[in-house]
Amino acid sequence: MSGSQDQSSNAQRRIVISVDAMGGDRGPATVVAGISRSAKKNPDIAFILHGPRDELTRLVAKRRALAGRCEIRDASDVVHMEDKPSQVMRHGDGTSMWSALESVRNGEATVCVSCGNTGALMVLSMLRLKRLPGVNRPAIAVLWPSRNPQGFNVMLDVGADIRADAQDLLRYALMGSSYARNGLALDHPRIGLLNVGTEEHKGRAELKAAHDLIAANAEKARFDFVGFVEGGDIPGDRCDVIVTDGFTGNIALKTGEGTASLIGDLLKEAFEYTPLSRIAALLALTSMRRLQKRIDPRRVNGGVFLGLNGTVVKSHGAADATGVSAAVKLAFQLAQSGFSDKIAARLAAATSQLEDMKTEKDVAE
Repeated sequence: MSGSQDQSSNAQRRIVISVDAMGGDRGPATVVAGISRSAKKNPDIAFILHGPRDELTRLVAKRRALAGRCEIRDASDVVHMEDKPSQVMRHGDGTSMWSALESVRNGEATVCVSCGNTGALMVLSMLRLKRLPGVNRPAIAVLWPSRNPQGFNVMLDVGADIRADAQDLLRYALMGSSYARNGLALDHPRIGLLNVGTEEHKGRAELKAAHDLIAANAEKARFDFVGFVEGGDIPGDRCDVIVTDGFTGNIALKTGEGTASLIGDLLKEAFEYTPLSRIAALLALTSMRRLQKRIDPRRVNGGVFLGLNGTVVKSHGAADATGVSAAVKLAFQLAQSGFSDKIAARLAAATSQLEDMKTEKDVAE
């Protein structure tokens, strides 16, 4: 009797993650393997898995860790990587991606995780979950390896929208600070605004206006604003959150990923160059494995969509089981902290303050 009571108690306290099993480059088997890893490590997590029922039922049945922890929702259509977001918005209601977001919209799950088409996922997320009041443009936030004690910095936006005015950038700062508190356990994060230099007279007009807005809101929003930062500060220790527009952020992200891949290839080539260098590689094996783990993008896999009525984690399309498990872990941490509600409260307060500032300016004029 006691055992069944414990199982019932575990089921009641579990956080439910809605997972789009389709759309990733490696197929649903990899997604199921990833969520199985998460289930083994975390007894407080359960899943709603979306995709073709027959195929997913076979895959889930092979994973003992998912027994009693995974509900399957039948969705026969798939959003492919080459599909245009506009087409998905009109004809995507039978897809696994749509179904996964619908579970969050209906309150059955707390967070949605998908490896699918980023543009389509953002469009469907805005369509089904809607934007939070005061949010003009949602943002995608990622964790970037850094010299800071927490090991990572938050950067946003990295591609949700190529445009951002001063008020958008302020909201990115507010959302990024909430992410840093809940995802990195930083009570008073430091915010930097990405620019072509640190001097206050540099940059476009919207960046200068955003600089003043973010500085004016720093104390009330409980973060430190360090001012303008440069590209070299993205992996540095000058700030914890880097705020930028989606155009600049996406280029920086892809450049960083490409550079990390190049360094890995060059190191491998160097260690294989001569018999002596191969011996050196064996001697440095432990240190190399530590470095590989430290910069392995699979272990920090997951861009978080911010500014929506619900949390969405975008896993890399090419993620393997380790990457999928990392995205699920991030989703669980955010759900456990009540992340979505905290961001909504923070943005509501900021929107009210912005409206008061606008009223005061109109009166003064």
